[in-house]
Amino acid sequence: MKGVLGGLLGMVGLAAIAGVLATAAVTPAIAIAGVSGSKALSIFENLPNSLVPGAVMEPTTFYGTGADGQPFQLAKFYDQNRVPVSFDQVSPIMYDAILSSEDKSFYEHGGVNLGATVKAVIDNLRGTSSRGASTISQQFVKNVLIQQCEKDASPSEDGYAAKLQKCWNDATNAVGADGVQRKLQEMRYAIQIEKDYSKNDILLGYLNIANFGGQTYGIEAAANYYFGTTAANLTLNQAATLAGIVQNPNRFRIDRPGGSWAKDGKPTNGDADGYADTKFRRDYVLNRMRIDGKITKEQYDAAVKEPIAPSIHPTTQGCAAAGDQAYFCQYVKSIIESDKAFGKKKSDRQEKLTRGGMQVYTSLDMRIQGPGVEAMRKRAPQYVEGVLFGASGVSVEATTGRVLSIVQNTQFNETASADKALGQTSLVYAVDRAHGGGSGFQPGSSYKLFTLLDWLQKGHSLNERLDGTLHVYKKFTQCGRPLSNSTEIANFANNRGYYGTPMRFTKESLNTGFLSMATKLDLCDINDIAAKMGVHYGYPIKPVTESPDGRQDPNGVYASTLGSKNIAPLQMAGAYATVANNGVFCTPKAIDKIIGPEGEELPLPESSCSQVIAPEVAATAAYALQGVLTSGGSGVQANPHDGTPLIGKTGTHQSFATAMAEASTKVATFVWVGDTNGNEKFSLARTRRNGIALNTTRFYVAEAMQHAANQVYGGDAFPRPDSNLTRQVMVDLPSVVGMSIEQATQVLDDAGFSVQVGDPVDSTVGPGLVAAQTPGAGSVPSGSTITLSPSTGNPPAVSVPAVTGAKLSDAKKTLKDAGFGVDDQGCHGNASVISQNPAANAPAPPGTTVTLTCGPEN
Repeated sequence: MKGVLGGLLGMVGLAAIAGVLATAAVTPAIAIAGVSGSKALSIFENLPNSLVPGAVMEPTTFYGTGADGQPFQLAKFYDQNRVPVSFDQVSPIMYDAILSSEDKSFYEHGGVNLGATVKAVIDNLRGTSSRGASTISQQFVKNVLIQQCEKDASPSEDGYAAKLQKCWNDATNAVGADGVQRKLQEMRYAIQIEKDYSKNDILLGYLNIANFGGQTYGIEAAANYYFGTTAANLTLNQAATLAGIVQNPNRFRIDRPGGSWAKDGKPTNGDADGYADTKFRRDYVLNRMRIDGKITKEQYDAAVKEPIAPSIHPTTQGCAAAGDQAYFCQYVKSIIESDKAFGKKKSDRQEKLTRGGMQVYTSLDMRIQGPGVEAMRKRAPQYVEGVLFGASGVSVEATTGRVLSIVQNTQFNETASADKALGQTSLVYAVDRAHGGGSGFQPGSSYKLFTLLDWLQKGHSLNERLDGTLHVYKKFTQCGRPLSNSTEIANFANNRGYYGTPMRFTKESLNTGFLSMATKLDLCDINDIAAKMGVHYGYPIKPVTESPDGRQDPNGVYASTLGSKNIAPLQMAGAYATVANNGVFCTPKAIDKIIGPEGEELPLPESSCSQVIAPEVAATAAYALQGVLTSGGSGVQANPHDGTPLIGKTGTHQSFATAMAEASTKVATFVWVGDTNGNEKFSLARTRRNGIALNTTRFYVAEAMQHAANQVYGGDAFPRPDSNLTRQVMVDLPSVVGMSIEQATQVLDDAGFSVQVGDPVDSTVGPGLVAAQTPGAGSVPSGSTITLSPSTGNPPAVSVPAVTGAKLSDAKKTLKDAGFGVDDQGCHGNASVISQNPAANAPAPPGTTVTLTCGPEN
């Protein structure tokens, strides 16, 4: 009956039977504020009476997949560190402590203790006291109002800290008329809360929402932070201490050894005084528990003798807590901060991150990440003195776009003190600027992939023969317009180049071979293929040139064919994943699942997979790229030789940047190593770590990551190449006999043939002209090498007819008919020829005199 009556007394004016009592209790306080008694009841009744507590601010937690295949915590983000718990996850001794010290009649009143509250209101108005005398229900209301106020303050706004302080002040420290208004509103809401929720729900809600000092909110986080335990396992001493802290959190907090408060300008409540203020409050709580019969005198006596002994277990928030996985964490964080799936405005997305209570399950897989980190530590130094050295590796699931791993050589540091020269940065080298990265890096020859794909897409064959020799490649096409070039580019190891096929050019990464291919394509088409596969510059740039149709190639010929442009490694990994996935490109994604604070599954950022390259083109490109990892291929050092079919491509940009791409049908890996600032004087080949040149780091890291991926995800055989795209191409070879060597070379070069000049031969053709060509005119393989033989101007030798045994007259006729002269001195009449010089069938130039010897005349 007492509890019912208390509830009725609290519901001022809402029931006629309690009207007189309630008016008597509330009216004096209002009257003191200058309000007539006749209006007192209506003022109270007109106050808002509907308060929906709503969700408390909760941390967002990122998870990855551990080496055991199970989720593990990666990082937390919060404005308020809170771990909500259920009623049975809190020790009963904690409930006893909080009720004895804050509201011993909690289970008896109807939300408001009118006598204590009215006395507090009157004292506040007179200025004689600012005490609260609030019930747990009213304190819960107060904290809900504070929380709602704090939610309206965005961390990204100026004056954020001041706004938070004002929320607290307005809800707790108002005096005079404001104090009356606040207390009445608390009462009104508390009555309503008691109608809508059970006592246990209100008590638990209070312990889950209350501040325990600083950013520590809720009983579970407080138990974790101050004592390294859980709310369910709190001891009597610990429970009483926390119940004391909640009364004035920032005064009684015990995580500041130098003191949390000040008296007469001197710090108090720290190590020096044994946290005296907190101990005094704790002992008060213990005494109330003794009086209420919650503990015995013996328990009380023992507990008050115990010192305040904090065991601080700080919760590091942010990606710094993720250790070697910090850069992956930073990438996921950037997605939440930038993707509209998490809010239309930046402030909304930031609030979602630090207050939304999301459980974000990322695609990070430690089975690939771990070996990648280990390889990076072994082969890539954190910094190289004098340059801004960087190394980055990323692995992507080809069939889904899931980012499985991001490793980096540097130390994660997002503070102002980060020293790039010492390898400290928060930039994620694997991604673009929009996702927490930098401007991207030069992929070098790994960008040749797109020339190869466009070559095949245009119907060319891997087995067409081209001139890949070292010379200036002058004629290109850009967006349908002629583009001239006057620069010669070298090959690796000063290779002079050769006539060969795209198949061989790819395996050996011959620069001049790919330039030769590009002369038969349109540079804009090459870049368009790259764009379809998710490749773009690491940062927005202003184009240097722009074609009439709007397609841009900011860096010219070599950027389009040889990769002298800034691109994020993740995009290059995605491109090779597309080839491995039969031409299907999947947009990168790093979040597998998001669970909201109520256990509901939340929408993910948009992602998709689409066919961007014809399957036969992808299969044929993969056929060529497999050669890179075989004997004689430029990337054989990165082959793990674990039986998984792989494609690959190397990349080098000048002396300061290297790259390695490789992929199975399941996972693609891309590693970049070099000077992040593009220092052209820096040489990876001449810089060593543990005696090993840094230009080999890419091979070691890529091999480790890809091998780990192969072990976990496997890989199938790549599809067979398209027969039309690997055909032996036959073309017509024109005749150039009788032309000058220069004219013949031009004709053959224009027809796509290579030319070499052989030794001069005797011919009736004029001196210096082409006497013969090998092979001769007709159908021959494209790109064949044609050998030209210039003429000496001398007729070619012919066989001397055999005239021995013939009558002299017949012999002379035969030799003269064959163009030879005759010396028949010593022969008489019609004698028979017994010998000849030159001998029969011997080669001799036409006009040569043949000497005949005859026998006796018949």
